[in-house]
Amino acid sequence: MSNTEQGQHRAPADPADPADPAAPGGTRPPRPRTSSEGRHVAAPAAAGRQQWLVLAVLSLAQLMVVLDATIVNIALPTAQHALGFSDENRQWVVTSYALAFGSLLLLGGRLSDLVGRKPMFLIGLVGFGLASALGGAAEGFGVLIVARALQGAFGALLAPAALSLLTTTFTDPAARTKAFGIFGGVSGAGGGIGLLLGGLLTEHLSWRWCLYINVVLAVVAVVAGAVLLKHEKSPDRPILDWAGTVLAVLGLVGVVYGLANAESHGWSAVTTWGLLAVGVVLLAVFCWWQTRAAHPLLPLRVVLDRDRGGALLGIAVVGAGMFGVFLFLTYYMSATLGYSPVQTGLGFLPMIAAISLAAGVVGSVLMPRVGPKPLTPTGLLLAALGMVWLTRLQVDSAYAGAILPGLLVTGLGLGFVFASAMATATLGVRPADAGVGSATANTAQQIGGSIGTALLSAFAGSAASDWIAGHVTGTPTAADVAQAAVASYHTAFWWSAGIFAAGAVVTLLLLRPGAPVVDPDAAPVVAH
Repeated sequence: MSNTEQGQHRAPADPADPADPAAPGGTRPPRPRTSSEGRHVAAPAAAGRQQWLVLAVLSLAQLMVVLDATIVNIALPTAQHALGFSDENRQWVVTSYALAFGSLLLLGGRLSDLVGRKPMFLIGLVGFGLASALGGAAEGFGVLIVARALQGAFGALLAPAALSLLTTTFTDPAARTKAFGIFGGVSGAGGGIGLLLGGLLTEHLSWRWCLYINVVLAVVAVVAGAVLLKHEKSPDRPILDWAGTVLAVLGLVGVVYGLANAESHGWSAVTTWGLLAVGVVLLAVFCWWQTRAAHPLLPLRVVLDRDRGGALLGIAVVGAGMFGVFLFLTYYMSATLGYSPVQTGLGFLPMIAAISLAAGVVGSVLMPRVGPKPLTPTGLLLAALGMVWLTRLQVDSAYAGAILPGLLVTGLGLGFVFASAMATATLGVRPADAGVGSATANTAQQIGGSIGTALLSAFAGSAASDWIAGHVTGTPTAADVAQAAVASYHTAFWWSAGIFAAGAVVTLLLLRPGAPVVDPDAAPVVAH
């Protein structure tokens, strides 16, 4: 145990113990309690308060990264009209961010271990804010795409640094599970908050403020982080695995780019399956190389633990399935029901509240008592049931009876998963691997989301075409198009339900009952 930990956890001396020099009869007489001693006694309470302030800063940074994945979706139609880019190019506003973010996360995590978590956290915040300012000021499509890619790159530095700082700051098990419950709730609710905030900013200010808002959040987080966070380099600084880095980046780029290409060019296009094949092969070579490298980019011990592996799978499944909620339900409320951007964003508020409530209860009450095994599968099953409910939607469904129940049930399920899986995915990771371990959790969510977007978009597009072909003989009317759209949403919701249900079964088999088993070789975690 480190000296820092000993100072934090040392029990007060028993005044009756003769071995204590300060005790009566000891080697020196007792001293009166001084004001400095009073301050020393109060130190643990002050340190505890600072921990929760650190959590607030890290949660703000995480919120900025997560909401950026959805806040731009609401602004896309307005931005497209303002900058004059085509429907085919529209997807690259989202894909350029996902491509840079997903492919560079492992590198960003290892740089956190190498350089230090606080420096990478602050660099990520500053870069993310500057890239957002560039995107908000863009007068052309090319500048907007470059800005979005830079956002993704700096987000890949920021996200693992934030999660690893959380991992190394909260070492007490009870406080740790509570902190991860709050952090997981922010991660889960961030997408919904992005939709609401995007609607408000687009409707009342400008689509550009969907990017400018990140500048405001980044300034607050940088100032608070510079004051509250401590910079302590890991005593076992890793050597960067350049071969593994190249393999991982190129492999993830191939997978993410191939999946994005499937949405616009179809699965049969050479650029789709060719890139996917190359990406999978490169990732397979990467895994092989990690067993040979002296200083691997991703030590396989991080992902081969049953509990961590099950938690990472749960995170990936949530990333893949939740797009059935955010993406297609947004389309349904705005295009089919005619909701304004603000109304669409407000429609997701109950789900945000359900996520926050469930994550708080799981993190502070249930997780310390029962562990992740019953919680993660239960959350995924609840999310599946919520998706099944949404398959009842019709062209003229009412919000209260058709949409709200599905959102509430799905939100409760997502809160269960985010709180339990995020905490388990980083538990017991060695301090030298904290950055890359955190990056792995973010990578799982990002790659899961990319897979979900491509699969659900492809299935939904085919369903709409099939409905038109089977029900319309001439030129489709507006009512026909609306019915076809609803049929495509039903398909997306059914597939989302299936993804969640499959994830529930697999995580139930993988996760062990009780508290997760920590790697016995893991070094004591010291707060950074």
